[in-house]
Formats: sequence, C-alpha cells, structure tokens
Amino acid sequence: MHLATITVKGDPIAAVRLGDGSLLEIAGAAAKLSGAQGAALRSGSLQAVIEAGPGVLDAIRAWASEGEAGKHAASRHAPGECVLLAPLPVPRKNVFCVGRNYAEHIAEGDRAQKQSVGATQHPVFFTKPPTAVIGPGADIPLFPAVSEAIDYEVELTVVIGRAGRNIAKADAFDHVFGYTILNDITARDIQRRHGGQYFKGKGLDGSCPIGPWIVTADAIGDPHALAIGLSVNGEQRQHGSTASMIFDIPTLIASLSEGMTLAPGDLLATGTPSGVGYAMEPPRFLTDGDVVNCEIENIGQLENTVRRQPNHR
Repeated sequence: MHLATITVKGDPIAAVRLGDGSLLEIAGAAAKLSGAQGAALRSGSLQAVIEAGPGVLDAIRAWASEGEAGKHAASRHAPGECVLLAPLPVPRKNVFCVGRNYAEHIAEGDRAQKQSVGATQHPVFFTKPPTAVIGPGADIPLFPAVSEAIDYEVELTVVIGRAGRNIAKADAFDHVFGYTILNDITARDIQRRHGGQYFKGKGLDGSCPIGPWIVTADAIGDPHALAIGLSVNGEQRQHGSTASMIFDIPTLIASLSEGMTLAPGDLLATGTPSGVGYAMEPPRFLTDGDVVNCEIENIGQLENTVRRQPNHR
C-alpha cells in the first residue's frame, strides 16, 4: 500500500492511495476496528497508524478495496484536490541519515576534496532536525546570506514500524514498516566551515524533502534492488541502484540500534549514489527556480522547486 498525509480543509489527514491515483481518507476504516487500533485510525495521523501495528493495515486494505469498488466517495480525493505533505510532517525525532554508503559517491567526494578517505569500517550516522522536513511540491528555501553551495542527494529511506534496541541483522526487516524517498539537501560551504561535520550543513530549514508517500514493506519486495535517481530541470544527475549500498539495511538497523532504541515512525535515510553537484567539474549547485526530481523504483517521485528567500534573518 501507499500511505500518505494530505491536507483536507487545512488539516493533515492520513490517506491510502488507490489504483487511479486518488487518495482515500483512512479514518473511515476505524469502523472495522475497536479499542486502540480504531482510535489510531480515527486520529487521522499516519504516525498513530504506524504505532498501532499490523492489524490496522489489514483494516486499511479492506477499506481501500471498498474504495476501489466505488464506495466511500465522500472520503475520496482526486490527486489535484488536495496537497500532499511529508508522510510524517513533524517527525517525533530527528531524521537519522547515513553518509558515505555508496562506493562511487565516496570516490567522487574524495576526488573533489583531493583526499583519500575511502569506505569506513562502520556506518557514518548523522541527523536532520524535524524543522528541516518538507513535503512534495514544497519549496526548498535558498538562503543566499547563509549558503551559496546548496546540493542534493536522493536517498531510499526506511520507516521503522516496531520498536527495538540491539536489533539483530536477522531480525531487522521485522522492524521495518515501509519505505519512502528523501532528498538530503546540503549546504556544502557550511558543512566545510564547521569542520566537515554534517549536522549544521544538512540541517537548514526545508533541507529534508520527504515523500510522496510511504510504501509498506510488503509492496516493495527487495529494497536492495531498486533503481534510484535524481534530475535537475530534467537533466539526469544521479542514477544508480540500491544494490550498491556498502552497508545494507539490516546492517544499518543493527548498528544504529546498538544501545539506542528505535521507535515506530523513526526515519533512516540510507545514503546516496554518485552524481552530486559539488563533485562535478566545475561544481553545479542548486539555484533559484531549479526543479529537483527524485525517483525510486516502486515508490514514485518526489519533486520540489528551489526558491530564493529574502536576505534577512
């Protein structure tokens, strides 16, 4: 299933995407469940749906099947009738991210910085704050007084469904709810001047587009066999496969959860393939009006436009 968050009369509402692209509010499926699971659906929150567990998904599937058959018209919205938000518009935690997880991306970065670091023995983790999260179609803000080197990175992102700490690799997929797309917008100049650490340069407002929806794990098949790419104004910049990850998803979950609890709704971006702007000769950073389109096989497309912001703080 494709689960999204849309705006209905200004409020964020969880919805399931139907075969024709329309979006069906899932709160109505609460009639099929009682207790906490029914309450999760009635809340209209995708976070609550994730927390409620697999039983809720069965009810949503049944509700969606009825929608496909023409029922529940009052809860159904054509694609142009509502705005897609980030699936989890305000994550409860920072978004977990992984750096240097594709060999060709490591190589291009080393060439651009005239260094030879290579792959690390363990995953490199960093985070992006909730204030960085925006949804499909939202503007990526460009702050000229703050940075003149805004870059892009398309990433497959894991959505945690079941809490756990010290999760074994063999059990990792049992904790995965689904997958979405994330664009790790990065201010390279800020990243460099803060000693090369990732947080500040990757944490600006609007620097974490996510969407367009979460695809449940059962609908993806093998997450390590997906085409992944990004274009700017129609020009292909990144193109690769998730098969090229150095650290696979079970390894990332096992490593991140060592001594640290992962919770339902946590997001883990898994790294980016080669083709980023700063590694080109000469470097090609994003500018006002650029349209950035991220695409991952079996998930969809995440598109945002870069917009220059006024020069004030």
